[in-house]
Amino acid sequence: MKQFLIFMALLGTAIFLQSRVHSHHAFSSEFDIDKPIRLQGVITRMEWVNPHSWLHMTATLEDGTEEEWMLEGGTPNTLLRQGLTHQILLPGTEIRVRGYQSKDPDCIPKCRGSGRDITFPDGRNIFMGSSGVGAPPGGFPEDDEDQ
Repeated sequence: MKQFLIFMALLGTAIFLQSRVHSHHAFSSEFDIDKPIRLQGVITRMEWVNPHSWLHMTATLEDGTEEEWMLEGGTPNTLLRQGLTHQILLPGTEIRVRGYQSKDPDCIPKCRGSGRDITFPDGRNIFMGSSGVGAPPGGFPEDDEDQ
């Protein structure tokens, strides 16, 4: 009986640890490096959660319509070290974000992507992405264009 209980405890621990490992993903498993996005709009909400933060925004498209987006960023600690704080990522703040679309093209309930950098109206440009496994290297397609 004692061996059975030890076995069940070890099995439970292994299952718990495996589920925690799967919750953190490589960039390339969820986002498409060949589908860069450029969005302009306003912040609607910021989620400071681990392992990745989420920036929610209403993007205004070229035809004037609006689209809801949620963009994955680095860990809250990474964003804070880059200078992205609770005080500057407030709802209603106008921003431009460059990043990469998720491999799932459906926008239900929101379009999803990985944010690479965020630009504010005063011209400040701050890296907000992840430098984890599979993340794109420095630079961005068409970096020589005006942002």
